[in-house]
Amino acid sequence: MYEHRRIPYGKGVKYINPRVSFDGVNWWIAVSIEYPDNIEIPTNEGIGIDVGIEKLAVVSDGNIYKNINKTKEIEKLEKRKKRLQRKVSRKYEKGREGDRYKKTKNIIRLENQLKKLNQRLTNIRHNYSHQITTEIIKRKPGFIVVEDLNVLGMMKNKHLSKAIQYQGFYEFYRQLQYKSEWNNIKFIVADRFFPSSKTCSQCGSYKKNLKLSDRKYICEDCGSILDRDLNASLNLKNYGQEIA
Repeated sequence: MYEHRRIPYGKGVKYINPRVSFDGVNWWIAVSIEYPDNIEIPTNEGIGIDVGIEKLAVVSDGNIYKNINKTKEIEKLEKRKKRLQRKVSRKYEKGREGDRYKKTKNIIRLENQLKKLNQRLTNIRHNYSHQITTEIIKRKPGFIVVEDLNVLGMMKNKHLSKAIQYQGFYEFYRQLQYKSEWNNIKFIVADRFFPSSKTCSQCGSYKKNLKLSDRKYICEDCGSILDRDLNASLNLKNYGQEIA
């Protein structure tokens, strides 16, 4: 396959290490391409990024990226996915013979539809992460700071586990990290116990009794009032300035 100006071609281009894979729906071939290193060093102001469930990411420069899982398109596909899952389950129960389940052609057809639907949802979420991370990198910040999230620990919360899984924090961080390395941007992971949410980004005071339901950070010392996530992203940026 050849995409104009996307995939290098012609004399001098070297393709190495081809890999063929099957994801249950499509076959893929991946190859490595030798490409010259980027030597430009970004000099713009660094940024902090706070990720969450209500919004995927809030950046210290004021940019906010919504949770794509709350859009009508994703909600419609998720409802269709649930209907298909229930349909497959009923077909299995209908063809049950004692302790054995009979897989009919109808079940195979429905399962293939479910695989394609799952892949479509995954592709939409990954593409959204790519759009966001590319947009952030194109602003050429001097450094990027994110939190070291305990995703496995967060997944133990049965009320939030599905939302955390669908947000794809790991994939978002992975894309940010390798794109930062490609563009000589310092990628900094703040300590897991750094109190980004409970610290005032303006005066540095600590608010011990801040609850998860408090969406505004109101500082009792300096009187500043900020969105909770924006305050956290500003603290992450301050963290990066001390290290960078």
